[in-house]
Amino acid sequence: MTLPLVVLGSVIVLIAVRQVGGLRLQIWQIMLAGAAGMLLTGSIGPRDAVEAVDLDVMLFLAGMFVLGRALEDSGVLADLSFRLFSRATTSSALMALVVAGSGIASAVLMNDTVAIVGVPVVVALARSHSLDARPLLLGLAFGVTAGSVVSPNGNPQNLLVALDLDVNGAGNPFMAFARWLAIPTAIALALTYAALRLAAREDPRALAPLAPTPPARGGLARASRIALGLLLALIALRVALVGVESVPDVRLTVVALVPAGFVLLASRERVSVLRGVDWQTLLFFAALFVVVEAVDTAGVTAEVVGRLGERVDNTATILGISAALSQLVSNVPLVALYLPALDEVNAGAEAYLALAAGSTLAGNLTLIGAASNVIVVDVAERRFGVSIGFWEFTRIGVPLALAQLAATWAWLALVS
Repeated sequence: MTLPLVVLGSVIVLIAVRQVGGLRLQIWQIMLAGAAGMLLTGSIGPRDAVEAVDLDVMLFLAGMFVLGRALEDSGVLADLSFRLFSRATTSSALMALVVAGSGIASAVLMNDTVAIVGVPVVVALARSHSLDARPLLLGLAFGVTAGSVVSPNGNPQNLLVALDLDVNGAGNPFMAFARWLAIPTAIALALTYAALRLAAREDPRALAPLAPTPPARGGLARASRIALGLLLALIALRVALVGVESVPDVRLTVVALVPAGFVLLASRERVSVLRGVDWQTLLFFAALFVVVEAVDTAGVTAEVVGRLGERVDNTATILGISAALSQLVSNVPLVALYLPALDEVNAGAEAYLALAAGSTLAGNLTLIGAASNVIVVDVAERRFGVSIGFWEFTRIGVPLALAQLAATWAWLALVS
């Protein structure tokens, strides 16, 4: 058990500091090095490593990344954003729309995608109204995290949980997430708006109407709109088929791959779209599966189950561990490491959904708590010169995330 733990510990430390001397490391590079370390130390064999990679996760993420890139490159997302945000007549209404809009969008398109495409939209909105962009960017960061809680495709860790629920026959994951987490998500978004309004340094003021943006046109725009419609239709179909016997289930991978496949087949800009896909994140996931399998094979999962005992599937325990360790390990590796422990004790759906919600909402605690936070801050500073400091994020994020986690615990306790 020693060697896998040494490799895992090294990965965790490097993810936390992301620096070796003067070399700045990306998370996918650290995880890839961890997978290589597991292979080189003999903690896992090459064949077992290949079999450990979850093809469903890889295909789902690839499909969502293709669709997200097409929507961004085609201008469809910018067009939809104008239609939403042009309704705001005051600065407080604009903040509410940013929080709600980013939250709803992340439940459909995945939070990292919305974070990437949302920064230019939010900065442009702020500048067109002569507003400070930082509060709106914080609204975007907190909003995509809170909104992604409710959906299996809201973020990568939810996807891991949803696929595990699928395998264990716990029913349709879309319905499971909605039943357990719809109310906590709505509360989390409301708390986000309230926290940002309390932290605001200026009173709400009236806004002048926005000048209309040119509508997105061209083949990629048409294909992207149809593909987005296909995604929503497939999600609705999967939900509608709950309880219908003798009808094949619509797999999560199909939900993502059909819209993505349509974009690639229908548009001549397929090569450009594929070049823009976040291939590094796909490498991260492939490596993550290898690391987790090596750790599980070494008996670490059984050790965790033994030490936690009956608390391993306790909602409060899961939420607490998620909040604490997500800041060190990052939420996706944490979920991947904890899921086998829940499988070991045949945990109920509440425990899995608590893990999804806790690991996600923990991202609002600190700037490094979620990849989407880092994306928002990095893109805002690198492309637009708007800087958000660690303390500026944390002074709002810590009380906000604790309130969101407490509300989630109270709701799960009430409905369980």
